[in-house]
Amino acid sequence: MPSIAELLEPAQVHCNFAGHSRKKILQLVAESLAEEANDEESSLNEIYDGLTERERLGSTGLGDGVAIPHCRMNCEKMRCAFVSLSEAIDYESIDGEPVDLIFVLIVPTLENKAHLEMLSVLAHIFGESDFRQRLRAANTNEELRTTMIAIEKEVAQQSNAAVANSS
Repeated sequence: MPSIAELLEPAQVHCNFAGHSRKKILQLVAESLAEEANDEESSLNEIYDGLTERERLGSTGLGDGVAIPHCRMNCEKMRCAFVSLSEAIDYESIDGEPVDLIFVLIVPTLENKAHLEMLSVLAHIFGESDFRQRLRAANTNEELRTTMIAIEKEVAQQSNAAVANSS
């Protein structure tokens, strides 16, 4: 599975974004990710439609101010974007709390294992109060990206230590 560090391009990180609705944020992410694709317009529509269709099935708001919108599409590799909001928005999260941290995942149609592994890593990262606080404290795109990458390394080290201890 590729790491967040490998997948999260600097151009796909948006710190303190003033998005006032889920639709506006998904549009920003779709535009941002489509710029990487060769056929920008169809890619933009495919990404946006995929994300909104997934949200219609049920909110990807996990709780604790976090959402992980994701969808499958015809693409070569997994792609992602990360947005922190200047003000939390209603996201119909399972706990009813507004969302201010949004990690978007675009997954190749036929990819299963890496997709589930990445969702597991993200759930672990966003499940820790300390990690969420550190991400919310970031003030720039670069700081938000480097904080996420540092947290991912810490989680990997914790997982490796747990495996070593159980042997």
